[in-house]
Amino acid sequence: MSGCTTEHGTARFARYTRICLPPAASKATQCLVRYALAFVLASTTIVSVSCGVATTSVNGTWTLVWSDEFNGANGSQPDPTKWTYDIGGNGWGNQELESYTSRPQNVQVQNGNLVITAALENYTGADGIPRNYTSARLKTQGLFSQQYGKFEARIKLPYGQGIWPAFWLLGWNISSSGWPTCGEIDIMENIGSKPSTIYGSMHGPQGSGEASLSAPFTLLNGQKFSNDYHLFTLEWEPNAARFYVDGTLYENRTSADMPPGSWVFDHPFFVVLNVAVGGNWPGSPDQTTDFPQHMLVDYVHVYSLQ
Repeated sequence: MSGCTTEHGTARFARYTRICLPPAASKATQCLVRYALAFVLASTTIVSVSCGVATTSVNGTWTLVWSDEFNGANGSQPDPTKWTYDIGGNGWGNQELESYTSRPQNVQVQNGNLVITAALENYTGADGIPRNYTSARLKTQGLFSQQYGKFEARIKLPYGQGIWPAFWLLGWNISSSGWPTCGEIDIMENIGSKPSTIYGSMHGPQGSGEASLSAPFTLLNGQKFSNDYHLFTLEWEPNAARFYVDGTLYENRTSADMPPGSWVFDHPFFVVLNVAVGGNWPGSPDQTTDFPQHMLVDYVHVYSLQ
């Protein structure tokens, strides 16, 4: 069944790691099964049930405060009251090879999903930088940000050498403080050459290398994140962050895991969704990479702890 894991690196797992819910199940079925599971587990562990309603934590109740179900008309743009865009081909600090656009060729709503498309094409945007690839990078900057909470998205990933999808958060003060002082929380990152593994990470002013916090989650039996939808979740509280895939806890971090002064995760953050092409981490696409590649986002939910 999808969503099971093996122990990997320093990741730590909840006691119910062998209970797995097929990510292809309908939203109603997922809710029913998770609530049944929550009833059984409530006295023994953290309960995290995600159905677009109030859910439970050991420290209180998660209450839905922001969401996008992407239920607009086919071919429409994402809700402009919720999403804006990063535009251009400047490499974005990672030596990325794409030019981000807001064109429907790269981002639109289809069949209840946000579809981000990475394409192979010659393109020069308004910045005058010629690129051989295009894609999209959406964000809620200036429209929605939140300090602490539960952030989750149900996503089917793209795949292939040089493809780099991500669901992540950036500190709202990035314009004034810059990166990495603003902080970055990667709820899900994947490099397409490793289609069975995603990473959850936290980056602070110590940089993005060994001083940062990161752990992998790998599907069993050669399953791939590009084969089906999976639920990626962050539960973020003062001095603590917990990372889940399909309801399974695989990474548990506290401020004690970082050097003094490096925990910069106590201010509002905004949401980012993107598919990069190339870059320092995944490397460039090659002859094995198929284009176009699509990331399908079923929904994004944000909760606050009451």
